[in-house]
Amino acid sequence: MSIELFENLLKEFLTYLKLIRGYSQNTIDSYNRDIQRFLDFLESKGIDDLNDVNKTILSSFFSTLNTIGLSTKSIARNYSSIKSFFRYLSTNDFIQINPAIKFKGPKISVHPPEVLSLSEINKILDQPNTKTPLGLRDKAMLEFAYATGVRVSELLNLKKSDLFLKDEVVRVFGKGSKWRLVPIGSYAIYWLEQYLTKVRPALVKKLISEDYVFLNNRGRKLSRMGFFKILRGYVLQAGIDKNVHPHTIRHSFATHLLERGADIRVVQELLGHSKISTTQIYTHVDRTMLKDTLIKYHPRGKFKLKLKG
Repeated sequence: MSIELFENLLKEFLTYLKLIRGYSQNTIDSYNRDIQRFLDFLESKGIDDLNDVNKTILSSFFSTLNTIGLSTKSIARNYSSIKSFFRYLSTNDFIQINPAIKFKGPKISVHPPEVLSLSEINKILDQPNTKTPLGLRDKAMLEFAYATGVRVSELLNLKKSDLFLKDEVVRVFGKGSKWRLVPIGSYAIYWLEQYLTKVRPALVKKLISEDYVFLNNRGRKLSRMGFFKILRGYVLQAGIDKNVHPHTIRHSFATHLLERGADIRVVQELLGHSKISTTQIYTHVDRTMLKDTLIKYHPRGKFKLKLKG
C-alpha cells in the first residue's frame, strides 16, 4: 500500500461524506485536515500500509497532537475523524482489521459557552450607523443573527428566495444539508426590509451577487472573516470587553430564550440541533439567579423570625 494509495483512499472517503452522508463542505474540510495530518504522521514513521496501524501507533499520534499544543477539543475532533475513516476502510474491505475500533479517544470537558447579556446585545445592535448604506446593512445583519440564532454559515449563505417575511419566517440550509424554517421577529423584519429596498440594489453586481442577501461593498457574498471584522468592530465600539465571535450571538440567542422559560425542545428545533444533548450546553444559569428564584418562589424559601418578648 503506497502513499499515493493513502491519498486515493482519503479522496474516496471525502466523496462518501459528501454524496452519501450529506456533510457540509466545512465539515468535509475538517475531516480532510485531520486525516491528512494523520497520514503525514504515518509517512514520517515510515508506515506505508494502513494494515500496519495499531493502538500503539494511534497512541503515539495523539501524544504528538498534545505535544504540538492542540486543544483537547481539537484532539477529540481528530479522533472522531480518524475513527470514521478507519470504519469506512474496514466496511469496504480496504483493511483487514480496524485498529481504532477499541481505541479510546481523549476525554473532553464541556464548558458553557460565553454569552452576552441582553444589555450587551442591545449595545452592539445600537452601534451601526443606519444613515449610511453599509451601516444599514450591518444593522439588518446583526438584528437577523440575534433574532434567528442561525450559524454564521447559514447567515452568509442566506438567499432572497429563503425569505418569507410576510409569513414572518425564513428558510435556513443547515448542517447535514438539512432545511429548517425559523420564525423571525418584527424588529429584524423591519431592518431587513430597509436593507433590501434601500441598500442591496446598489450593491448588486451581475454574475457575482447571485441571490445572496448580505453582500460586501464589491457585490460579493460576505465572507466569514468579513462578518467577524464587522462584529468585532461594533463590540469594541460598544465598549464590551469580552471575546465575542460570530457564534457568541447564537449562544446568546439560545441562552436568553431558555432563561426566559422557552422549552428546550423548541430551542433545539430553532438551532437545528439533531441531538438534545447539544442544546443542553445552553442550560447553564447564573447561580445568583437560581438562588433568587428559589427564595422568591419556593413556599419555604425564606422565613421571618418572630422574636418573643
